Amino acid sequence: MAAAEPTTTDSRTPERAEGQRAVARRRPRWMLWAGIAALVVFAAFAIHVGLDPRHPFTQPMDDAWRRIIGSKGPELGIVPMFFQELGEAPGFIVIGLLIPIALLVVGRWRSALFSFVGFGVASTALSQVAKNLVNRPRPAPDLAHHLYGPLFQVDHGSFPSGHAVSVGALIVMVAALIPAGRRLIWWCISVLLAVGIVWQRTLVNAHWLSDTFSGLLAGSLAVVLVWWAFYPLIQKDYGRPIPWLRRGSATAPQQKDIP
Repeated sequence: MAAAEPTTTDSRTPERAEGQRAVARRRPRWMLWAGIAALVVFAAFAIHVGLDPRHPFTQPMDDAWRRIIGSKGPELGIVPMFFQELGEAPGFIVIGLLIPIALLVVGRWRSALFSFVGFGVASTALSQVAKNLVNRPRPAPDLAHHLYGPLFQVDHGSFPSGHAVSVGALIVMVAALIPAGRRLIWWCISVLLAVGIVWQRTLVNAHWLSDTFSGLLAGSLAVVLVWWAFYPLIQKDYGRPIPWLRRGSATAPQQKDIP
C-alpha cells in the first residue's frame, strides 16, 4: 500500500500577500515627478506674468478669446451660475467641509484628512499666495468691443483663477478617492467641469483665458502632490466597510428556523 504523500503548506503565502499589499501602497514616482513638473511650469508662468502683469506673452490670445466669449450683457443663466457658486462659499462648503465630514461618517478618516489638506493647500495657500505675488489686473471694460468688466464682485489679482483652482483640486481629489479602474465616469465629468469653468470665468469677464488654465493646473498639481504624500493611507481606505453598518449586522439577532 503506497504511503500517502505528505501535504505541505506554503508558509510564505501570508508574507507574499503582505508584500503584494505593500507594493500596491507604495507611492508612485510618476505622481511625484508629474506634480513637480507641473509646479515648475506654473511657477515659471507666474514669474513671467509677475514681471509684466499687463503684457504677458499670452495677452493676444487672451484678448482674442475675450472678444469671442466675453459677455456683452449681464444676463446669465443657470449653468453659468452653477459654476459661479462652485468656486464661492457653496462650493467651498461642499468640497472643503461636507466631503471630508461624509468620509469621516463612513469611517474613512484617512481619506477625509487627505481631502481637507489637499483642498486647503490648493484653494488657500497656493491660490492666494500666487494672487498676491503676481497681482495681474482683471479684464477691464472694453467699450470698443462692447464688453463689460467683471460681472461679479471680485478680489484683487486675476492670476490664477481661484474658481479654476477649486475645480482642478476637486477633479484630482475625487479621483484619488475612487479605486483605480473605476474612474472613467468621473474623468468624463471632470472634462465637463474643466471646460465649464474656463468658459464661465471668461464669459463673466472675471479672468483672462490663461488665468483659468493656470488655475486648473495649480489646483490639480497641489492635490497630486498631497495625494502622493497620502497614497499609502488612501489605499488602506479602498473597500473599507462602514463601521456602523458592520456593527449593526454583527449585533443583529440570528433568525432560527421554526420546525
